[in-house]
Amino acid sequence: MALGYKAVQGKVVEQVKAWAATDEAKAAAEAWIASLKDPVESRKTADALIALLEADGSDAAKAILADKAYMAKKSFWIFGGDGWAYDIGFGGLDHVLASGQDVNVFVFDTEVYSNTGGQASKASNIGQVAQFAAAGKEVKKKSLAEIAMSYGYVYVAQVAMGANPAQTLKAIQEAEAYDGPSIIIGYSPCEMHSIKGGMTHCQDEMKKAVECGYWNLFTFNPAAPQGKKFTLTSKAPAGGYQEFLLNEARYNRLTREFPERATELFARNEEAAMARFEHLTKLKDLYAEV
Repeated sequence: MALGYKAVQGKVVEQVKAWAATDEAKAAAEAWIASLKDPVESRKTADALIALLEADGSDAAKAILADKAYMAKKSFWIFGGDGWAYDIGFGGLDHVLASGQDVNVFVFDTEVYSNTGGQASKASNIGQVAQFAAAGKEVKKKSLAEIAMSYGYVYVAQVAMGANPAQTLKAIQEAEAYDGPSIIIGYSPCEMHSIKGGMTHCQDEMKKAVECGYWNLFTFNPAAPQGKKFTLTSKAPAGGYQEFLLNEARYNRLTREFPERATELFARNEEAAMARFEHLTKLKDLYAEV
């Protein structure tokens, strides 16, 4: 869709250049072309240009007006879950991000195939119980954010609305403003987590996940000034990690069925989380020089 829109808009640009003969038309055309990447300005300049085209009434003007819906900048967002983004659709997602096109992606990370029966995915974490991981998943989750960051020209953010709504909104605004591909990965508690007290506590659960270090908040903005491209919003883990795991049945059920294995896997889960935060602090220092 984004590529199709871009192609039609490119055709309209050439038609407008050929049509603009008077000084007034040329000025309006130049203003519109200069604003094509700005959603607010392109709407204003497009409206001004459309008014001139409608007043002109020529066949050339009518041909341009037939595609007037393509004159203002549009926002393109792709929404999907972690099963798609981390797993079965990763090849397509990677292709979109690598393309360099101005497309935004929002991944709702539930850490499990939520809509197809609760199967484990590459987003599932160590010790998590799911279909195909009935005795707890053995290996840690894939770092989708860092894979995207490795390109260097993709805007990347990890967010959790319940933990920090301001950071979530800022990430969405920055991703939309960035002239290139972006991906936002949002921590998304779901019914498959079986949180104690139910989904009415999902916002609180996001906050606990961030506070204990289970989920990290950060952004990588290639358009930011030198030294400010990577922002680690999460603070150092405040403790309570094991309590967080045991507050959800996707973890605590393992303590009833395989108690010794649960102790081992949960310890590994926490170790991986602490190592991940340490790694992110090193990334912060690394990107301070970029």
